[in-house]
Amino acid sequence: MENKISENKYSFYKMAFALIFPMALQNLIVVGINSIDVLMLGSVSETVLSAASLAGQVQFIMTLIFFGLTSGAAVLTAQYWGKGDKATIEKIMGICMRFSLSVAIFFTAAVLLFPAQIMHIFTDEAPVIAEGVKYLRIISLSYIFMSVTMIYLNVMRSVERVLVSTVIYLISLFVNVIIASLFILGAFGCPKLGIQGAAVAALSARAVELISVFIYAKRINKVILFRFKTLFVRDSILFQDFIRYSIPVTINELMWGTGVAMNAVVIGHLGSSVVSANSVAQITRQLATVIAFGIANAAAITIGKTIGENNIEAARIYAKRFVKLSILAGLIGGIVILIVRPVLMTSLSLSDVTQGYLSTMMFIMSYFVVAQAVNTTLVVGIFRGGGDIKFGLYLDVSTMWGGSILIGALAAFVFHWSVPVVYMILMSDEIIKIPLILWRYKSKKWLNNVTRDLL
Repeated sequence: MENKISENKYSFYKMAFALIFPMALQNLIVVGINSIDVLMLGSVSETVLSAASLAGQVQFIMTLIFFGLTSGAAVLTAQYWGKGDKATIEKIMGICMRFSLSVAIFFTAAVLLFPAQIMHIFTDEAPVIAEGVKYLRIISLSYIFMSVTMIYLNVMRSVERVLVSTVIYLISLFVNVIIASLFILGAFGCPKLGIQGAAVAALSARAVELISVFIYAKRINKVILFRFKTLFVRDSILFQDFIRYSIPVTINELMWGTGVAMNAVVIGHLGSSVVSANSVAQITRQLATVIAFGIANAAAITIGKTIGENNIEAARIYAKRFVKLSILAGLIGGIVILIVRPVLMTSLSLSDVTQGYLSTMMFIMSYFVVAQAVNTTLVVGIFRGGGDIKFGLYLDVSTMWGGSILIGALAAFVFHWSVPVVYMILMSDEIIKIPLILWRYKSKKWLNNVTRDLL
């Protein structure tokens, strides 16, 4: 009977899209916040645009650690959700938040103490470093806020409470737009603070997110309780399981994130024009993949829950359908990039050199997003939902650090190849991954029930 239900395509797609659309909208909102900052800062100068882009790499790495922690936790929470064990999910959230708060405190201290040294990692240009320091000193105050909101909202997503994060990030978007308009551009007579205005807007948005999470957790959500004492709950068996699944995923995200940051380091040393073009290209990539990442997150939730229900055959069928959806989403994303390419070329105040770089970068992104959509759905969604958490780590270390980053750095600094060729190499890792990921998918080694009888 369960297999017959799992083969009902209408039921599956109804369930899947109920998860995909809110999470895709949430991704779109987050990208929208970044896009607005890029457009506003781009109207100020290329220097502040480059500085904000490079300074944002610090937060990018930190949020990837948070994402790794919650993705590893979601391996457990989604399957325990399928099993109906809510008390264990609350304990997992508490364990996860202890780690995230520790990480946030470390990053806040590092940025407040060594902002210039951190910026110098990404660029040698003194004006860019000076503007980046202004941004970091303000935005670092938001890191602790994020360590709570990201963990809580991601755990809620793993138990199919996806709408709350969409609503909270929508509120955050409005706050960011209003304050950014006031203090980046100096609207309505407010001081024109430039990059500091962008940081103030982002900090305010993160504060509103935290307040919204507390209101939702205390007044509305009665499914998974968020209590301060869960931060101090001790459960040695569950802690060991958390370490087993979260740490490899966190290392995976960190290796991938530092790989992306290393790409930014290579690009940053090619000049501010290349950095500015890349910041715009990356925003278009994020916009083009909002649906694909929604599919990946929906796949992780659905596969994890289904395996937790001990319906392995249904999980296999669902995985196949999510792969098909990811291919379609990737193709749509690639077409979107090609459509907006000429529009951005004419609407942004960029130099001719920067426009030339941007044109090439967006063409590369048009096929990059297709591969990324499929790979992300399989590795971050299907494999992690099935408890297969180490394959992605091995994959990123080999294809990024041993492939695109190494060869890209040699191409830039040893062989001194042209910017378009270097960029194409740096963005080649998703293409290299495809045959390896498909082999893993066909092996079915990702189908694992990782729950215990803890009640």
